[in-house]
Amino acid sequence: MELIRITNAELAFGDAKILDDAELRINQGERVCLVGRNGAGKSSLLKIVSGRQQLDDGQLTFSNDIRIAMLEQDPPQTCDKTVFDYVSEGLHANAELIKQYHQLVTLVAEQPSEKNLDALANVQQQLEQANAWQDEQRIEQVLSTLALDADKTVDQLSGGWLRKLALAKALVTNPDVLLLDEPTNHLDIDSVLWLEQFLKNFAGTIVFISHDRAFIRRLSTRIVDLDRGQLTSYPGDYDKYVEQKQHDLHVEAQQNALFDKKLAEEEAWIRQGIKARRTRNEGRVRALERLRVERSQRRELKSQGDIEISSGDRSGKLVFEAQDTSIAFDEKRVINHLNLLVSRGDRLALIGANGTGKSTLIKLLMEQLKPTSGKVRVGVNLDIAYFDQHREQLDPNKTVQDTVADGKQEVTLNGRSRHVLGYLQDFLFSPKRARTPVRALSGGEKNRLLLARLFLRPSNLLILDEPTNDLDIETLELLEEVVANYNGTVVLVSHDRDFVNNCVNTCLYFDGSGHIEQIVGGYDDVDQYLAYKAAQRKAHEEQLKPAQASEKPKQKQDKPTAKKKLSYKEARELEALPEEIDNLESLIGELQDQVNQPDFFSQDTATTQKILNQLQESESKLEAAYDRWQELDEK
Repeated sequence: MELIRITNAELAFGDAKILDDAELRINQGERVCLVGRNGAGKSSLLKIVSGRQQLDDGQLTFSNDIRIAMLEQDPPQTCDKTVFDYVSEGLHANAELIKQYHQLVTLVAEQPSEKNLDALANVQQQLEQANAWQDEQRIEQVLSTLALDADKTVDQLSGGWLRKLALAKALVTNPDVLLLDEPTNHLDIDSVLWLEQFLKNFAGTIVFISHDRAFIRRLSTRIVDLDRGQLTSYPGDYDKYVEQKQHDLHVEAQQNALFDKKLAEEEAWIRQGIKARRTRNEGRVRALERLRVERSQRRELKSQGDIEISSGDRSGKLVFEAQDTSIAFDEKRVINHLNLLVSRGDRLALIGANGTGKSTLIKLLMEQLKPTSGKVRVGVNLDIAYFDQHREQLDPNKTVQDTVADGKQEVTLNGRSRHVLGYLQDFLFSPKRARTPVRALSGGEKNRLLLARLFLRPSNLLILDEPTNDLDIETLELLEEVVANYNGTVVLVSHDRDFVNNCVNTCLYFDGSGHIEQIVGGYDDVDQYLAYKAAQRKAHEEQLKPAQASEKPKQKQDKPTAKKKLSYKEARELEALPEEIDNLESLIGELQDQVNQPDFFSQDTATTQKILNQLQESESKLEAAYDRWQELDEK
């Protein structure tokens, strides 16, 4: 069933045309990923769908009584509101009443005076009259699902928890459509995996923007590409989109070349002079005028940037060494007995949840922190280029051009002089945008600016702390290529699994206890290591169970009890269960294939709902069959 339709959409900011006669349809149950370059207008499109921004022209239509919620790109600002109060604001109607109720419940628990009890009774009555109890219960349910503490204040939450908080505020409306703008930004990998699974289980429709290719692959059912004002739909997964997009651009280039050749021939004909005029065909002249208009309206594809990084002098063979090194804050050991050797040319990724010590190790490496115990050696002749995820190195009042060149017209890159405007175009800043103050830039543009300035600095040790946040996929892939080919040592922190896989050869996994495990390979190897450790723990626990049972003190010597024999009916049931499970798994696979088809949700509602119900029923039967099999097998 179609939920949202955009027709003949027009939107412009000054000379920049964001939507140019664009069309889009969103169907029930889809998970649509919106991709495009920074500045293409992806966030603006989400704001239009959410009702926060208006089209200049065109139509936006919704199915009846549709509820839409939006998760903003930036995490909420810290404040002294409680988590409950902040999330309740997502309801709009009855929000103040519910906040009063929650505050009074807390107050009555501390001060059960008659005055407070009367106030609570009054608010309860108002909640009943407004039929708002279900709203209050929904807030409690969402907070429980996301493991958020209702009584904590917003300023007590870290980046990942702030993102969960914003998601909770969006979910309390029980939306039919959830809009997400870069939902993985500022999350560690554990939180990204949690969000991925949560959104897969979300019953409604999702439209999201993301640069995280692994996240897109696992979540999206369709890709919508925003390019030069046009919205193009690509059914299927992300990799198919990349392949088809390259094909489309190749075909477009061929068509443009043929068009330009035809136009050049017609222009040559019209310029032949008096001799040609005697035979001039007026219809051909009018056709030439149409060709000229069409050529003037063509929106050229902006060329890709060509990012280059300044190389410094060669460092010593030793870059960093830690011997039995520990660091503690307020008696909590963040790093515990670390032994690590980083040599010239190593490429390391630091993997782990927020607060497990990744930033601490970076500070140790940069000699901004001393160990609590143990020894640390830092190599000689190190030239460090450091990317700060918090963008604290940027002056908001400076222009882009001045931030990079300090008022000069030229910059030096690997011994060559380049005009600053030409250099900035490699990072997709037009000359006009290069004169813009930093405070007016988007998140992705600020990251590109930091990289542009950073890569001018000759270095032999590159330290990148979440460099992929807010970047579009095209810029991210350019950065990936630069980092992979960097002639020096690389240390990076990133939640982007593909970026880690493609840029490093070793990972340091921070488990949260202070222990750091060194794992050869990329993120996929860390994932395999964690699965192996989990299996080891489970096997160890299983081995301990008989020993623990035998160690229990025996009050009496009980008679051994024989294993209960299965009845004839139960034995036949146990024999039949494997085949039943196989059949159910095959059926579920077939139904899931149907649901994954690009046009599945374009069918009539009755057909789609019938298949979805059958899938849900089959999954329930499979779970029950497994439970019964285990029950009979252990009997």
